[in-house]
Amino acid sequence: MAMHKEEVCKVRASVKKQLGNRVQIRQDEGRHRTNIREGILQCAYPSVFTVLLDHEEPQQLLSFSYTDIITQEVEMSLC
Repeated sequence: MAMHKEEVCKVRASVKKQLGNRVQIRQDEGRHRTNIREGILQCAYPSVFTVLLDHEEPQQLLSFSYTDIITQEVEMSLC
């Protein structure tokens, strides 16, 4: 599946608009397993964005690529 640069730019712009907001991340882990976590959308870099999981002890900082959203391996929604 060829990804177009416009798609990545569109997803990146959408993520940047939500910086600082609480989001729910649904991550496909294969074999019909999903992992759902909540955190704060921390930073948006050129290739990845980070989410701080502040309800877990110790706090974790996860990073995801914009292509994860395009390929639907990761779904992100506002809480």
